[in-house]
This record gives sequence, C-alpha cells and structure tokens, in this order.
Amino acid sequence: MAQVDRQVVVVDGVKSPVRTSGPPRAGEAVVFVHGNPGSSEDWLDLLSGAGEFAPAVAPDMPGYGKADRPSDFDYTVSGYASHLDGILRELGVTRAHLVLHDFGGPWGLQWAADHKEQVASLTLFNIGILPGYVWHKFARIWRIPVLGELFQLTGTRGAFRALVNADNPKPLPRAFLDRMFDDSDWGMKRAVLKLYRATSDPGAHSERLGEALRPLSLPSLVIWGEGDAFLPVRYAEMQKGYFDAQVHVLPGCGHWPMIDEPERVRDLVLPFLRKQVEATASRPGAAAAAS
Repeated sequence: MAQVDRQVVVVDGVKSPVRTSGPPRAGEAVVFVHGNPGSSEDWLDLLSGAGEFAPAVAPDMPGYGKADRPSDFDYTVSGYASHLDGILRELGVTRAHLVLHDFGGPWGLQWAADHKEQVASLTLFNIGILPGYVWHKFARIWRIPVLGELFQLTGTRGAFRALVNADNPKPLPRAFLDRMFDDSDWGMKRAVLKLYRATSDPGAHSERLGEALRPLSLPSLVIWGEGDAFLPVRYAEMQKGYFDAQVHVLPGCGHWPMIDEPERVRDLVLPFLRKQVEATASRPGAAAAAS
C-alpha cells in the first residue's frame, strides 16, 4: 500500500485538507469524493491502494472533516462542484477517475457534466442517477426550518451511534461512528441544513445529470450495499442505462460498503481503477495531455 500524505488547498479563501497518495500528479488522477456525513478519511484504504498505480487525491469538502465551514459558502450541488473544480485545478489534475459516495455523487457528477472532456471513469458507491428519488427520513427532517436545527442540536454520541446502526445491516465500527460524530460541530450541521434545503428535487436534478452524461458512455463500476436504507438498491441496475457500467450488489452491506466489507470492496475497486488508468494512459495523445 502506498503512503498517504496531507496538504491544504485553498479555493476562493476556503481551505480544504486533501489526502494524497501515489506518484506526483501529472494531469491524471483518481479522485475520491466523500458524502454526508463523511470526510476524506472514509477513503484511506482505497486511497492508499490506488496510490500504488496512480496519483490519488481525496479532499475534505467544505463543511466536512477538517475543511473550513464558512457561513457564506455556496452550500449547493453547483457550489460544491465548483469548489471541487478549484481543488483539482490547484492540484494540477486535468483528467479524473471519479470515486463517489452519497452526496459526493451529485457533486462529482455535476463536475463531470460541466467538464466532460476531463472525466475518464466513474466508481459509484450507493449513488448514481436516481430518477424519481425522494429524500430519506433524516433529510426530510433537516429540510424543515426549526425542526431540523433542533434535531441537529440535540443529538448525542450514543443517539448518533444508535440511529446509524439501526439503519445498517450490521453494526459499523465504533471508531468510524465516533469520528463522524466528532466532525459534526455546528459548522458541519449548518452546512448539512443548507445543502439539503437547497436541494428540493434530487430525482429531477439527477435525471438532468444523467441525460448530460449518457452520451459519454463512461466506463463505470457501481457498488451498492443491498441493505442501504437511504438510497434503495433498486437504483443500482439503473446505472446501466446511463453509463457503461458493471454493477455489484453486496449482500449484508448498507450505505457504507467500503466500511462494511473493505476487503471485498478493495478487490472490486482497485483492479477496475488500474484498468481504467492504464487504458487512458495508452490512448493517443495521453502523454501530451498530461504534460
């Protein structure tokens, strides 16, 4: 496994710590984007593995992990996509193999739709194009003024563990849950409320992204925990209608399959990414594009 390092990238005055692995970035990289709640730490195992054969990066997005949480940041899908673009520009990444989870899906797919010539492949964890999707129970609470604030402010560590584990097929590691809870200061909670309140029709927005990306026929790996209580597994096979996708549904896994079954996930993801990196490296003009 390759060493993982950290650096701080500043985009329009907003700091995002970025974990990096692999050789120095030369245009093309594997880009891991976490969701809600989450951070770059969700990807440590896969980041280190991908770093064995490619430059790999995983940022903390604004409001999450150790990133800044400015009250005036644009906490919308387009705002996050723009921030991701700024991170990639600062790092010199001009072509990306996107690895996306949860809300990292809309952020990353929006970036891809806005930069079609720069996206090389997709690895989708319990996310993708979601026609007809309506918000899960927690999102519906967060979207209600006052009630959302009260729900966020009154949560305890024990209640957080219990709520998350109640919706997962098996208990998640305590250290994983505690780390997410410890990151959930008021700045993060405010970011969550703003983001979900700014995203009123996720299904329709997702379909628009699907129509924009479908002509690219992007090579894609779809991994979906069969027991996901937030993003139903029925959406897994639907990704074949939008991407050149291979789909793996993992029994006994929930919303975080990379945490539930890290070895199984590693065995699926790393060979796929290696193949995609090698394929793009061998295409005509690749060397010139990376320089």
